Amino acid sequence: MHVSVDKDLCIGAGQCVVTAPDVFDQDDDGIVELLTDHPAETDHDAVREAEHVCPARVIAVEG
Repeated sequence: MHVSVDKDLCIGAGQCVVTAPDVFDQDDDGIVELLTDHPAETDHDAVREAEHVCPARVIAVEG
């Protein structure tokens, strides 16, 4: 799995951090920070859920 985010479109809702805290964080302005672009297999379901719940649709998952 490969994960990418579009920080320019992030609205800072934070749903990704709540859903997959080992993969996503937020900077001081609330904008998404990707902790790893190749998450552990144990995080795959959470990452897919984060992609689904992101209101700005800034998370892209491949694989």
